[in-house]
Amino acid sequence: MAELDTLDIIVLAAILLGTVAYFTKGKLWGVTKDPYANSFANANGVKAGKTRNIVEKLEESGKNCIILYGSQTGTAEDYASRLAKEGKSRFGLETMVADLEDYDYENLDAIPSDKVVMFVLATYGEGEPTDNAVDFYEFITAEGVSFSEGNDPALGNLNYVAFGLGNNTYEHYNSMVRNVNKALEKLGAHRIGDAGEGDDGAGTMEEDFLAWKDPMWKALQEKMGLEEREAVYEPIFGITEREGLTKDSPEVYVGEPNKMHLDGTAKGPFNAHNPYIAPIHKSYELFSVKDRNCLHMDIDISASNLTYQTGDHIAVWPTNAGEEVDRFMDVLDLTDKRHNVISVKALEPTAKVPFPTPTTFDAIVRYHMEICAPVSRQFLATLAAFAPDEESKAEMTKLGGDKDYFHHKVNVHHLNIARVLQAVGKGKKWSNVPFSALIEGINKLQPRYYSISSSSLEQPKMISITAVVESQMLPGRDDPFQGVATNYLLALKQKQNGDPDPTPFGLSYELMGPRNKYTGIHVPVHVRHSNFKLPSDPTKPIICVGPGTGVAPMRGFVRERRKMIENGQNVGKAILFFGCRKRAEDFLYEKEWEEAKAVMGDKFELVTAFSREGNKKVYVQHRLKERAKEINELIEKKAYFYVCGDAANMAREVNTVLGQILAEQRGIPEAKAEEIVKNMRAANQYQEDVWS
Repeated sequence: MAELDTLDIIVLAAILLGTVAYFTKGKLWGVTKDPYANSFANANGVKAGKTRNIVEKLEESGKNCIILYGSQTGTAEDYASRLAKEGKSRFGLETMVADLEDYDYENLDAIPSDKVVMFVLATYGEGEPTDNAVDFYEFITAEGVSFSEGNDPALGNLNYVAFGLGNNTYEHYNSMVRNVNKALEKLGAHRIGDAGEGDDGAGTMEEDFLAWKDPMWKALQEKMGLEEREAVYEPIFGITEREGLTKDSPEVYVGEPNKMHLDGTAKGPFNAHNPYIAPIHKSYELFSVKDRNCLHMDIDISASNLTYQTGDHIAVWPTNAGEEVDRFMDVLDLTDKRHNVISVKALEPTAKVPFPTPTTFDAIVRYHMEICAPVSRQFLATLAAFAPDEESKAEMTKLGGDKDYFHHKVNVHHLNIARVLQAVGKGKKWSNVPFSALIEGINKLQPRYYSISSSSLEQPKMISITAVVESQMLPGRDDPFQGVATNYLLALKQKQNGDPDPTPFGLSYELMGPRNKYTGIHVPVHVRHSNFKLPSDPTKPIICVGPGTGVAPMRGFVRERRKMIENGQNVGKAILFFGCRKRAEDFLYEKEWEEAKAVMGDKFELVTAFSREGNKKVYVQHRLKERAKEINELIEKKAYFYVCGDAANMAREVNTVLGQILAEQRGIPEAKAEEIVKNMRAANQYQEDVWS
């Protein structure tokens, strides 16, 4: 046998190491971790490190019901928590809530049949799984998926419940829950009750959830032999006042998202768990009308490891307005102890405290609670038990139980929790409400996502945002309903541009951030990658439809193509359909389009629709139809078609009009044209970046 020389040994060793690495990925290394898990663990005395074995977790924690959620904005996570609480309090189920990305799923077939798995699954974008559900979705829907036990059918032991969160303005409505349900049934699993579907597009998500869960519980009762009992509030979190600490103590969190930020050593990777405190390079107003605002902001990411591609989204981590924080503190009788230091500990071993502790009441409410969000009817029913008097208790019970009454009194006015409590209690303090019930019942304050309006080719270290500031009068309200994040950004813009004490629409914000860490006009952000992308072949034509701030990613696309031309590249034609109310008021980036035309020549064309300048309203879909011949010709040349903006009206209309154009121009039935548009979507030749 020939002797092995040194090179042979090195090569063999490398192959061996590579093999070991491959088979241990996701077990010994490459496991996705929450960057701030340790700060939570340290704060709550929980041992760091946990199993990814779902069966092991159920056994060691003595649970017989696990609620797994796929959530992008926090709503699915909230519904999962509510199911867990209700299952425990009404039926004595031993429940736990779990993030889908925290477990492996090869042993779903080993979950005993006397336990139940609940899936609460949001659909994101064009029928995609949420970020935390990608691995699970790819696993469960894969061809030839295999499990640990080798049963036949593979999941014959699994009892499950399913609820989906979707939006009917998207083509792939609730596709996550539908596809997962189909995959589970195909694998032999047994669904209990109907698979529920909530519709955010119709504004009925909450009522859809409530209407689904009651028959589901009934079916589950029968299946598992559960006995219903009177539901009594049992706290999931314990609150302890920390006598020896003040808000200035170095170990106390006053709004920092994790331990690295608390210690002043924040470093990447910056992501949905760990924001980058980014300097705002410049900001300015895009509208020229007094009562409406649209912001342009350039956010500098050069000192971070963040990168983006044209078409991606930037997430802004907002702060609640001071006035709303004060209102909340006042009605719940917390004003005098707002800066008291507390520790929050999970009393339930599988529960997670949604923010780091020790902290203060003020920090939790200002930086971590979605206190301005619409209130859930179910939550009001829970709070009835803690009402300050019998009259308030009766009113809360009625609001919680009567959906029409709730809609009339609360929903249509977009009342948040503090405003409801003020109205119901007629000025009385709700001193009896346990703070743990508020942590459990109010969603975590979520980042807001904006389509990036810059080109990564042109400015890889600068991200642009284009955002209309939300402030609108609604019937039955004395003050306007205001967007949380956009008004925060407006205050930052005002301060950057010389206002020493900005209070947009009467709102004030802690612009300096916790411990003045945002001094110098900073905002916490992270980047979310999107599938809304230019064609890989730059010679392909593009048709962009982006009225209002729907023009944001289109600006990025046009600037990208412009930069390519400046670099000497050949590009296809870009035609942009932009609409707004009036040329003189809200024509976004008018001067930029002229500059782009000067550089790009016949490779760029802007088509405008000003809806309030003539006797008849003209929208982008009308302009699209006027250019039917050219649109059809461009699509025959494999042009990519992009739509960004309002999903319910504009995007749906544009989709319909495109079908009509193809039918008329090609002399084919509309059904055939609709099929072509559908195939364009499937091939990513038709892309949408839309919102409700």
